[in-house]
Amino acid sequence: MRTLRFALPSLLGVAIFLVPYPTADGVNIGLGILTDATKALLGDSLRMIVGVIVCVSAALSLFVAVARPAWSRRPGGLAAVLAGSGTSVAVRVVAAAVACMILFGAGPAWITSADTGGVILNDLMTVIVVVFVFASFLLPVLTDYGLMEFIGTLARRVFRSLFRLPGRAAADGAASWFGSSIVGLVITTEQYDRGHYTEREALVIALNFSIVSVAFAKVVADFAGVGEHFPALYGAVIASGMAAAVIMPRIPPLSRKADRFAATGPAPERPIDLDRSRLSQGPERAGEHAATAPGPRVRPQPGVLSRGLRLATERADRAPGPRALLRHGVRTTCDIWFGLLPLVMVIGTFALAVANHTPVFTWLSYPLVPFAELLRLPEAAAAAPALLVGFADQFLPVILGQSIESEVTRFVIACASVTQLVYMSEVGAYLLKSTLPVSLLDLFVVFLLRTVITVPVCAVIGHLLFLT
Repeated sequence: MRTLRFALPSLLGVAIFLVPYPTADGVNIGLGILTDATKALLGDSLRMIVGVIVCVSAALSLFVAVARPAWSRRPGGLAAVLAGSGTSVAVRVVAAAVACMILFGAGPAWITSADTGGVILNDLMTVIVVVFVFASFLLPVLTDYGLMEFIGTLARRVFRSLFRLPGRAAADGAASWFGSSIVGLVITTEQYDRGHYTEREALVIALNFSIVSVAFAKVVADFAGVGEHFPALYGAVIASGMAAAVIMPRIPPLSRKADRFAATGPAPERPIDLDRSRLSQGPERAGEHAATAPGPRVRPQPGVLSRGLRLATERADRAPGPRALLRHGVRTTCDIWFGLLPLVMVIGTFALAVANHTPVFTWLSYPLVPFAELLRLPEAAAAAPALLVGFADQFLPVILGQSIESEVTRFVIACASVTQLVYMSEVGAYLLKSTLPVSLLDLFVVFLLRTVITVPVCAVIGHLLFLT
């Protein structure tokens, strides 16, 4: 019975978040299928729903800041979401103004145009507002019933040696890789807040595994005109992404992040890694030592599989009940709707405005021209801005690179838009809002380092593919 309490919810979590299913539009996970169906059901009304949510967030935050009602001083719940700093209130008010401009087509074109505010409101925020309703209520079946402990036990040695991460990050990384960047970020930040990851570990996972979904990568490839080479493109994404995941944890700024648990979170729950020096010997060596050491005979450690199953069932026994899960889902949804959406609205719109309506990214990309030339990319001067503009949004590189004639250059740009991972319209905005100790400078440095690491790998594969 205890095993079923672990197995049934965990299998449901795997079916929703980890298993790719073939669809009419390509491969998608269960969460993506639910999201797409809901978006199709709501249709054009979804963008108005997003606008209303952003405006309600601004109105309630202003009311709490000015009136200070008694309920707003209670810890937790909606009060904690709305009772923000003066800066967060100002961001929500600006977001409401921007959302209204876009919805009603009133305001400067650099805000309301289809390539700036239109992208953020119509394409990005409509996805976020739906996906988090499902993710907030369904993620616990993946994280709270023992699956992370089970996979973590099996993968501990591999992840510790390759990525300097605890084994439970394997389940987190898989959900991030096969799901979507935002789903992976939610899992990672929640695990950090609950004391399962240190600051360094959480940032390594968030900034190395939370890539866009396979379905979106296919859209990128088609838009760049290299859709027929998608298997090779995604192979390049995997190869370069793994290279970055091995290197990035060992160099600044990620290597300098503290191995410190969240100060405000619960006591760390790290049964898998509590005694790293002893467990690193492995069950075989631990058993051998127990047999030869003087004194009373110590029972040898159980096998990895049985240990993982024991830890998983113990975690399932401590899993929250239905009412606690419901409260957690509502709290997480409100936090995303009223906290993250306004931030994405402001940061995303202004980042795209800078990218599309100013020469700033072109100027900043001049040092990348020799880099592109070194990789023997044709039309290097045109490729350089496309390699840099991904910091604003992950789709911008292929938009800028669409006019480039060279297939190998468009192939590399399409790969880069997926592997660079850090873009301010979603990943950056979410991480800056989270409790993780990360700055805008950290995000930009990680973006540049991932570009330097992943683009050469993609370029080599591109040259081999097109034999240029």
